[in-house]
Amino acid sequence: MTVGPAAGRHIDVCNGDADGLCAVLQWRLQTPAPATLVTGLKRDIALLDRVQAGPGDEVLVCDVSLQRNRAALLRLLAAGARVRYFDHHAPPDVPDHPNLETHIDLDSQTCTSLLMDRHLGGAHRSWALVGAYGDNLTGVADTLAVQTGMNTEDRDRLRMLGEAINYNAYGEEESDVFMAPARLYETLLRYPDPLDLLQYESIAQQLDALRRDDLRRAADLPPHWQNNHASATLLPDAGWSRRVIGCLANELARAEPEQAHAVLKAVRGDAYVVSVRAPLSAAGGARELCRRFGGAGRAGAAGIDRLPAQDLDDFLEAFGATRWGVSAREAGVDRASDTP
Repeated sequence: MTVGPAAGRHIDVCNGDADGLCAVLQWRLQTPAPATLVTGLKRDIALLDRVQAGPGDEVLVCDVSLQRNRAALLRLLAAGARVRYFDHHAPPDVPDHPNLETHIDLDSQTCTSLLMDRHLGGAHRSWALVGAYGDNLTGVADTLAVQTGMNTEDRDRLRMLGEAINYNAYGEEESDVFMAPARLYETLLRYPDPLDLLQYESIAQQLDALRRDDLRRAADLPPHWQNNHASATLLPDAGWSRRVIGCLANELARAEPEQAHAVLKAVRGDAYVVSVRAPLSAAGGARELCRRFGGAGRAGAAGIDRLPAQDLDDFLEAFGATRWGVSAREAGVDRASDTP
């Protein structure tokens, strides 16, 4: 869908995972207005290409890589649109423009939902926690929830919801997932408190059951490759594997926090989709590794949209040799880019 111009329109653009949807959700709960949502599956990244906007229009962008959308962003700014940009992925040079407001922080212990929470002063903290749990920031989310006074049962319920929403974002086509992210967002937006959603809607429980079933299938697969510090799992090309690749990588990272993990899924055309998780105990290095093979992402979690099969051995060699932890180069990029 391409969104056309109209004076005074609100256009919300976000990744279709838990972090992106929950960031936009917080904004719209705080600033209610009729808005068109532009989103997609996890790997639908070049979302600003779908947007046409001009003077008087306001575009909110959440959890979408500026690196992949810079040209489209410049086009929207030149057309007169006002853009607010919240993200935690490594950007190129951030444009200096009077119509651009940026909130970018590359710290491995934050996500876009937490950036929005910070900006809104915790006004919709429970939805921020859902986004953080979905983005595999369990420790950060637990700490923040305890500070808020939330009990263990409610924390566990929000974590289940976040992981279920995140699971629903993975697939090559919308037919792979239980519900298109845009439709799921419509349900989420009806509930200022996510605990109410869990009480009155069954969507989270349905997604959680499907997620657990897919994870059980993946658990039967032995590692394709491993050494003392890292392991790689190779999934077949199937509907369940297209859905489970992201949450499987997160589950493995939590189960073995001292290890790095790569989950690869075969795709048509003799190639692989790759999700990489740095060790939770040394959350850095994933972005630089994936960049070497045409991918992108964050220091602790990154991916490759298409790794040619002929490069698999080279990738595994580089993966096994990676020194995990925030490198000097990544730390320098983070400091330079962490500007409001």
